[in-house]
Amino acid sequence: MTLMNTEEELLSRVPRGLYIDGEWIQTSSTLAVEDPSTGEQLAEVADATADDARAALDAAANAQERWAATAPRERGTILQRAYEEITARTDELAVLMTLEMGKPVAESRAEIAYAADFFRWFAGEAVRIDGRYGLAPNGSSRLLVTKHPVGPCLLITPWNFPMAMGTRKIGPAIAAGCTMVVKPAQQTPLSMLALTDVLERAGLPAGVLNVITSSSASRVMGPLIADPRARKLSFTGSTEVGRKLVEQSAQNLLRLSMELGGNAPFLVFEDADIDQAVEGAMLAKMRNGGEACTAANRFYVHERVIAEFAAKLSVRMAGLKVGRGTEPGVEVGPLIAEVERGKVHELVSDAISAGATATTGGRPIDGPGWFYEPTVLTDVADNARVLHAEIFGPVAPLRSFSSEDEAVAHANATEYGLVAYVYTNDVRRALRLGDRLEVGMLGLNQGIVSNAAAPFGGAKHSGFGREGGREGIEEYLTTRYMAIAL
Repeated sequence: MTLMNTEEELLSRVPRGLYIDGEWIQTSSTLAVEDPSTGEQLAEVADATADDARAALDAAANAQERWAATAPRERGTILQRAYEEITARTDELAVLMTLEMGKPVAESRAEIAYAADFFRWFAGEAVRIDGRYGLAPNGSSRLLVTKHPVGPCLLITPWNFPMAMGTRKIGPAIAAGCTMVVKPAQQTPLSMLALTDVLERAGLPAGVLNVITSSSASRVMGPLIADPRARKLSFTGSTEVGRKLVEQSAQNLLRLSMELGGNAPFLVFEDADIDQAVEGAMLAKMRNGGEACTAANRFYVHERVIAEFAAKLSVRMAGLKVGRGTEPGVEVGPLIAEVERGKVHELVSDAISAGATATTGGRPIDGPGWFYEPTVLTDVADNARVLHAEIFGPVAPLRSFSSEDEAVAHANATEYGLVAYVYTNDVRRALRLGDRLEVGMLGLNQGIVSNAAAPFGGAKHSGFGREGGREGIEEYLTTRYMAIAL
């Protein structure tokens, strides 16, 4: 599809209201959306109240029985139509995402394709929900096991992947027969509003999807989490916020899916192809400018090859073009906000004060927007905060190791357990590490693990539950057993 002539024209096509029971609703107060590459306002969207949130849950609860009774094929067809429209509108949706989030347009296009793929995947899964039928061991009755939608869902999505994190939750909910209330991040609501428009055009019935944008997540989601009509909560975001949501959800014993923080280790062994490892490191570290829970956060490189790896990685990082994501050739956009850039620089400064060397980068970039230099740190001390905190920026800290046991110990020395990356050509070592690394996902000789057909999720304080793959729809289903007398 041809791009809009101007960014203003593109923005004018995005709905700005709340979406409740199939209607776009304006509010008296609004929420400003800013361009992180300039700090200027892009648009204003509706700012929901607690009453608006309750109206959204009213709509979801009222539509639940009707939607659960809808034929699986029909639910899958709606997802397939939405997949096709997202794909057809890739260019405009990508520019919209870049404007509100900052990532380069090329990365936004990749996210649009990834996001659409969840709808395509779950369109197929909708007709594969099954159960089992069997004879009781004593032969006196039959056992009938069936799967049913869990009920109205509360979905909270983050700002860093504003469309893919939406489709990853909305797709299986639709396929399973669940209605939902979605609260997108206040920094990036436009992509979710555009996605809602796509689903409306695809024929999703009123009340199935309800979207509330708000400047206060606690104001709108707190009452819904406490409402007994809600059956499930799915959240992607920080571990700190996730803990609070788990506590709040305990009163109603909500079904939970928590995709939380990460501190991904990237291990490079002495037998690895170093050029391949550097390419993988660039993907694992610099996807989304490092603003990803799956981003490589700590690089542990064997002492025999760390000098070569550091030199080559530094050259690659130094050569990246930083700028506004809509400009030609830009490879790294801004961070999402000034406060987040400040946190990144604090981590870098702390590491340098403890003896680390910045072989490239290490500073904020002056001028409008929240840009930070792509940075490589060597000789990072074990106690440096950059090895223990989630960086969420374009910074790669390097440490050496001398043995497999030492590498594993370093990798596992964190409360997080989302993903790890391993570069080695020793298949036996790879299999051992698959057992020893305390993570939910492992990238072996590749820097990207995300795939709609695979179960995404972590261990330890990185959360629980899985999104994507055959496992993804199970998060939205409940099991029912019927005993049948012969």
